[in-house]
Amino acid sequence: MSRELTGYAMTDEQTEGRRYAEPPHPYRSHYQRDRDRVIHTKAFRRLEQKTQVFDPGYCDHFRNRLTHTLEVSQIARTVAAALGLNTQLSEVLALSHDIGHPPFSHEGEKVLDRIMRAHGSGFEHNLHALRIVEYFEEKYVSFPGLNLTFEVREGIVKHSRDYPSGYSTYVDISEYRPGEKPPLEAQLIDLVDEIAYNSADLDDGYESGLLSLDDIVTHVRLFESIYTGIHDRHPRASEKLRVGETVRALINTLASSLIHCTDQRVADLRIKTVSDVRSCAERIPSFEPDVAEGNRQLKRFLHSHLYNHAVLKNGRQDAQHVVETLFNHYLEQPETLPVSHYKRIDEQELCRVICDYIAGMTDTFARSRYTALVA
Repeated sequence: MSRELTGYAMTDEQTEGRRYAEPPHPYRSHYQRDRDRVIHTKAFRRLEQKTQVFDPGYCDHFRNRLTHTLEVSQIARTVAAALGLNTQLSEVLALSHDIGHPPFSHEGEKVLDRIMRAHGSGFEHNLHALRIVEYFEEKYVSFPGLNLTFEVREGIVKHSRDYPSGYSTYVDISEYRPGEKPPLEAQLIDLVDEIAYNSADLDDGYESGLLSLDDIVTHVRLFESIYTGIHDRHPRASEKLRVGETVRALINTLASSLIHCTDQRVADLRIKTVSDVRSCAERIPSFEPDVAEGNRQLKRFLHSHLYNHAVLKNGRQDAQHVVETLFNHYLEQPETLPVSHYKRIDEQELCRVICDYIAGMTDTFARSRYTALVA
């Protein structure tokens, strides 16, 4: 059930506004407009053909980066409402949290970061997401990018990590208050993201046959305790239905713990305003200790039994080769870049232009370009 907005919720009235002034909309809030702008981007649509855990061509039933994003958004709205936070701000941050991902998920990010570090820079998907909404999405005649509110741009950069004062990186983030925490709506996203991908990856891993029920109940205490109760209540139900019911209950357990613990931490830390949130020495959202340990155990299990499974490791090695081959090709033959990217070489280093181009590809398009090059 939703609560009334608390004093530490980020309201429309408190926004620091947009980079370029716009008149208010007659029936949509600032953060509703931001949500709609993100949903209508090319970057958001491309998430449908980007890997979550399984390659988009592996099976139609498994999550891709877009369906994962929608699940994060659903959980974020629920948690924010229960905590008396701004659900609209939480929603747009959830919907935008992965738009900077390159093809092949984290594997593509690792490769691009390694290559760019060799060129004296780096690559990080949240920083790339900021550049997408600030520059690469060209939809308006009055300004570049999407002209999102400050809080959304800040949340894109800072939802999953803190930056110390004076921090310097390949993207200038000095205006986004390094050394200061973002609003609570943004801080929630990282843990909500964990709830979504831990439960979904477990579900997809089981459906794929790479994870067995015996392995899951043996190594994941949170799952085992829930599954045992469901098995006792529904002994005649199929294993698949019992597993599905357990995954659903697991999401509820994690979300409920996040709500209860965060509420308690707000009280213990005497948080009353957004300024209190920003000046707090630590991030506020958290799971209860026993649930947090159960969640860590689940993450360890997924790494050891799913993410490092031979089937997925082989796919990751192939992804590395595709990204490296594409990068080296465009580095040697920049004239084969699309005109829209080639003309940016006068403005930025060639390696960054190539990185931006590859980062915008879907898995499908990256593989098609690779095939065309090696054919």
